[in-house]
Amino acid sequence: MSDTRLRQAAREWLAPALMWVALMSFACCTAAAAGVQPQRVAGNAWFVQGEAALGSPANRNFISNAGFVVTSAGVVAIDALGSPALAHDLLAAIRGITDQPLRYVVVTHYHADHIYGLQVFKQAGATIIAHRKGLEYLNSDGARQRLEVSRSDIAPWIDGSTRLVAADRWLDGDTVLELGDERIAIRHVGPAHTPEDLVVHAERANVLYAGDLVFRGRVPFVGQADSRRWIAALSGLIALRPAAIVPGHGALSSDPQADLQLTREYLQYLRATMGEAAANMEPFDEAYARTDWSRYEQLPLFRAANRINAYNTYLLMEQQGR
Repeated sequence: MSDTRLRQAAREWLAPALMWVALMSFACCTAAAAGVQPQRVAGNAWFVQGEAALGSPANRNFISNAGFVVTSAGVVAIDALGSPALAHDLLAAIRGITDQPLRYVVVTHYHADHIYGLQVFKQAGATIIAHRKGLEYLNSDGARQRLEVSRSDIAPWIDGSTRLVAADRWLDGDTVLELGDERIAIRHVGPAHTPEDLVVHAERANVLYAGDLVFRGRVPFVGQADSRRWIAALSGLIALRPAAIVPGHGALSSDPQADLQLTREYLQYLRATMGEAAANMEPFDEAYARTDWSRYEQLPLFRAANRINAYNTYLLMEQQGR
């Protein structure tokens, strides 16, 4: 066969293959973008729900929730999701609902899955608001190391162009945004899940964006949290009696009291069981093995999170006592 006929045959074989690759790439990208679907909570309050999973290239680090409140004078977003690509999709979703500009982004806390999209909102002209205690994490080696690991583990969605973004306005306490026809109360409830925890209350709709103080339908990530103060913060939110809660992870809560109490009871159970073990100087492995986890072991991410939650609580209870 001549070189000309070989080249022609190669083109004829490659064309369908390349078309298939292009179609599959388009389908994958479309399916990924379709995951950022806004759900109306009530009135002018909306949210998007991430997966109950660990961050990966397959889910683009879409493992946390974010929300937004539409007012007659602009939009207030709550958190920015876990990658710039997700933030672009969220911004597009907002623009599909309103032509009001994005005015503010409130950062509930500086954990990676809530902040890696901030640069997109910053470029869109939004003012970023966070609590000043977030500076400690933002400037830490841990934050930089986490970003480097994410650039490897969640590439290409997090890469060398993804950066940590500081707030434009650092809060030292509570504040209220009065924007158009809406009052949005921002409350500092940390230290709890993190030192800088903020919750956002859209007063007209009576919707509370609780950040990671509330995990719904999955085991919370406790990490190095001060669980005693976290429990106290949850009690304060229960007293607020919101009509609905957007948790940091999981589905919308239309029964806020029950969901707040479930998170609180999980933390109380960790403290009671691990506190008893620490007080009795029982080795952690033995204490963990004998503890009855049956109420929680069917929840998503139990195997990924519960043991480290228990271990960190065990260490905390050694320091704090019961």
